Amino acid sequence: MAASQLSASSVSGAARNLASFQGLRHANAKFASFGSFKSAGGLYQRPFRGLVVNAATLVAPKFTSIKPLGDRILVKIKTAEEKTEGGILLPNSAQTRPQGGEVVAIGEGRTIGNTKVDISLKTGTQVVYSKYAGTEIEFNGSNHLILKEDDVVGVLETDDIKDLKPLNDRVFIKIAEAEEKTAGGLLLTEATKEKPSVGTVIAVGPGTLDEEGKRKPLSVTPGSTVLYSKYAGNDFKGSDDSNYIALRASDVMAVLS
Repeated sequence: MAASQLSASSVSGAARNLASFQGLRHANAKFASFGSFKSAGGLYQRPFRGLVVNAATLVAPKFTSIKPLGDRILVKIKTAEEKTEGGILLPNSAQTRPQGGEVVAIGEGRTIGNTKVDISLKTGTQVVYSKYAGTEIEFNGSNHLILKEDDVVGVLETDDIKDLKPLNDRVFIKIAEAEEKTAGGLLLTEATKEKPSVGTVIAVGPGTLDEEGKRKPLSVTPGSTVLYSKYAGNDFKGSDDSNYIALRASDVMAVLS
């Protein structure tokens, strides 16, 4: 069995030099305009353009297995939906980046103090993870993600996000509906509605691990109405068109009653 150790590094340079980096497959590359810029000679009319690259590390075919180390897991990424519910084909730019997949390999766990803590997830488990977590790799023709267990938001055994079972210190909240009118009675458009930061707790994780490797239960409970940090967590939309958010318990600021 061959083990692969991967690390992410910051790469900078001109677009013409990208081909010299071996082991990277350029999944999506596009130029983004950042507007005009001013030099000592005045204002240029030509916009400055920057290169945006999304690349996955390609694992050579000679390697037949990957063994994550420590508290890391290997997830086979769920394929992005290519059609809307109405059957309309989506261009690549409009496809929602998947945030879920199947656990296909796990590490040996970690040590907290004198206690060995095994990874709680098993292979075959369907999970949802943080949007920007981990290192993406291409292995055996499929996209995978190596990430830490703590970056897994929860377990999802169905196709509906409302059934998410949060892990560790995560709290799963159904977001309150945005106000349709101002205090003066003016109707609000979708663009002018303020994003709510209040919701009802649907489920909570088992809690964090203390210095002895024991679980410390969270202080919030299902059914509570809470105020949370506006820009925290990961947003989801359920099959009932309700909005949900999964965030860490530390991002819950208060319980409302």
